[in-house]
Amino acid sequence: MLTLSILIPLLASLGLFFWSDVTKEKARLVALGASTLSLLCLVVVWLRFETGPEAPAFQSVSEVSWIDALGVAWRVGVDGMSLAVSLMSGLLFLCAIAWPAETKGRARQYYGWFLFLQGVSLGLFLTLDLLVFYVFFDLTLVGMYFLIGRWGHDNAEYAALKFFVYTLAGSLAILLAILGLVLANGTLTFDMRELIAAQPLGGTDLRSSLILLGFLVGFAIKTPLVPFHTWLPLAHVEAPGPASAVLAGVLLKMGTYGMVRIPFQMMRETFAAYAFPLAIVALVAILWGALVALGQTNLKRRIAYTSVNHMGYTVLGIAAAGAMIGSESVRTLALSGAVTEMVAHGLITGALFLIAGGFQARTGTYDLARYGGLARVTPFLMVTYFLAAFASFGLPGLAGFVAEFQVFAGTFGVYPVLAAIGLLGLVVTAALFLMMGQQIFFGETKPEIAMVRDLKHAEIWPLAVLLAFVVLIGFLPGWLLDMIQTGSAFASFHPSVGQ
Repeated sequence: MLTLSILIPLLASLGLFFWSDVTKEKARLVALGASTLSLLCLVVVWLRFETGPEAPAFQSVSEVSWIDALGVAWRVGVDGMSLAVSLMSGLLFLCAIAWPAETKGRARQYYGWFLFLQGVSLGLFLTLDLLVFYVFFDLTLVGMYFLIGRWGHDNAEYAALKFFVYTLAGSLAILLAILGLVLANGTLTFDMRELIAAQPLGGTDLRSSLILLGFLVGFAIKTPLVPFHTWLPLAHVEAPGPASAVLAGVLLKMGTYGMVRIPFQMMRETFAAYAFPLAIVALVAILWGALVALGQTNLKRRIAYTSVNHMGYTVLGIAAAGAMIGSESVRTLALSGAVTEMVAHGLITGALFLIAGGFQARTGTYDLARYGGLARVTPFLMVTYFLAAFASFGLPGLAGFVAEFQVFAGTFGVYPVLAAIGLLGLVVTAALFLMMGQQIFFGETKPEIAMVRDLKHAEIWPLAVLLAFVVLIGFLPGWLLDMIQTGSAFASFHPSVGQ
């Protein structure tokens, strides 16, 4: 089922690239069908997934030999972290594909690249082979490069180039680190399970430190963390709304997911030695992202900078969990919060970028000064915006609160001063979203936007699905937390897991 979830969108993408006379509506239906089938395969895996301390570390594992001489194989499988992030990603891709988009007369290519990106993104989260992970990591750059460059706005080609060059540089650092890690192991293998068990590198000697640095820099660019974040706002502003939703909701998670799966799990001792400096970098991202977002006058750029802020929360939780100080329970809480933040941020920010795309499609601008008084003419748009905004700054009863409470509660048990300072980011985030909502929806309706129409049916259901899960996780988080805390990522906290 996991292999099918990857192959179905890839094969459908290939079909669209060669089906030259397909209409826009048929291309959209093919994309929706393939994306839905891929998601259903993941749901089947979820229904069979065992939770609890006695559950296997990785489940639904399948393996096909590929390059025996190098120890490389097609290996797929899930633990709770990868399953949760994959399910969120599959759902977000489906909603992004369903969102009405201006395809500029190239519908089959537009939907083909979306399906390609879905297949390689799920492949990255589901693979258990380090070399295959790297291949999928690089292929995601190709899909997003074309979506931004060919269907973006005014400065789209430059934004796509900057995105590609920045993240390719990060992927090369990751490749060098992967080679160093694998060669340090006694047996030549790229099997993640064997490397997690072997812990081939430890301590803070020069080799271990440089390999860890390669991983952290590469994943920091993808996440992104300050100061490697400058590609992100431009890419978001120039990308079409659905591509922005996937960029923020899925591609940024590859940085934090990779950080947990590889250095956190495979280099525990070295990671712990550098956990505090990583937490400092995360704190800078939290505060910098929130403060810079507050100063933006461009709707999409403001939301983009909040992603820097929120991914800082995720990395703060990862750093606290990886430090070998504090009790196991608080470090478990910190890591659980970091993974929950990946899922919550994907749903929430994905919805926010779809909403931003809806604004631009109606008014032709992201300039906040051009908005005002839309509550009278777009009540459904207002409701969806404020629900996503409340979730983004952690209002209780919504998914953002579940994630951020765990991150800060866990971090308080490890780095209490950093956690206390980091809470300021929540205050600034709340202020910037409320101020933006007031500017857009309250006051007198400006004449130039008085005829703006409210959400259409084709826009309502993707937002309704995403925000329904935001509310569900907020009120009933147990099913998600049980899933997340099952498997290999939490084995160091609960040695009985997967034994």
